[in-house]
Amino acid sequence: MHHRAHPRRPAAAALCLATAGALLLTGCGGDEQAAAKDPVQELRGRIPQAQRTAGVLRIASDLNYAPVDFRGADGKPDGIDPDIANAVGKILGLRIEVVDTPFEKLIPNLHAKQVDVAMSGLSDIRQRRDGVDDAGKQVDPGVDFVDYFIAGTSIIVQKGNPKGVRTLDDLCGRVVAVQQNTTQDEIVARQVLACGRSGKPLTVHKFDSDAKALAEVAAGTAAAGLDDFPVAAYAAKTTDGGNRFEVTGAQSRSNPYGIAVRKGDTDLRDVLTKAVDQLIRSGEYDKILAKWNVAAGAAQNAVVNGGI
Repeated sequence: MHHRAHPRRPAAAALCLATAGALLLTGCGGDEQAAAKDPVQELRGRIPQAQRTAGVLRIASDLNYAPVDFRGADGKPDGIDPDIANAVGKILGLRIEVVDTPFEKLIPNLHAKQVDVAMSGLSDIRQRRDGVDDAGKQVDPGVDFVDYFIAGTSIIVQKGNPKGVRTLDDLCGRVVAVQQNTTQDEIVARQVLACGRSGKPLTVHKFDSDAKALAEVAAGTAAAGLDDFPVAAYAAKTTDGGNRFEVTGAQSRSNPYGIAVRKGDTDLRDVLTKAVDQLIRSGEYDKILAKWNVAAGAAQNAVVNGGI
């Protein structure tokens, strides 16, 4: 996990903050030259015409992945990603519209131009950037990622860890549950080979949602599940008052979450990169991560295509 010290903005810049949640008021500073140098206003001027005209950034998210993306008690999008997205939207002066989308449809719907970007705990991995499957076959044009958070994979088990699972090798000879088309799906595919060589085959149960995978762990049908660290920790803390699951062992394969952008939308990609950087520098980013108890995953800055 990445930690960092945060540079503070000078006091003069702080005076440009609005008190009611808007990040900046046009004309703060009193002269046109100062306004012209205002980095936020300059950034807003670079927003692509489609989003600027609409005043909206449409984001595909699978709202079934607490605490990253889910529906709150009021039915509205909630979680780490919606909070970061809304904060970025304030910087850019854009309203954020979250389009609830099944995980496996996030990138296809992005390529179909049903949304502007996809943001849903998407790991920035080579296969997604290049648009290839695990066998190297081209399946789509690929995407660019604007990386904004670092997450490793955790093992989640029943409370008390009755099967004594602490490492991936402990899964050999057992059943593991994962959501398909995820980083965890790829991790267990490699572990299947390792367990096969040891003579203790690993059985993998794949599901179209993380909730279904966790249900198998809760029922004892699977010895363990694999999840992104924030999701595993949240499930362990909140499910049945913290009495259903626990996280075991160390995290593995830390990798950034990224906002997926179509390859040709470089202007939008670059604007989002600068907006995420602005959010990190402002200190608001740290507040969001602290709210969800995931400060250990803080990124030092926004990076384009920085994943493995």
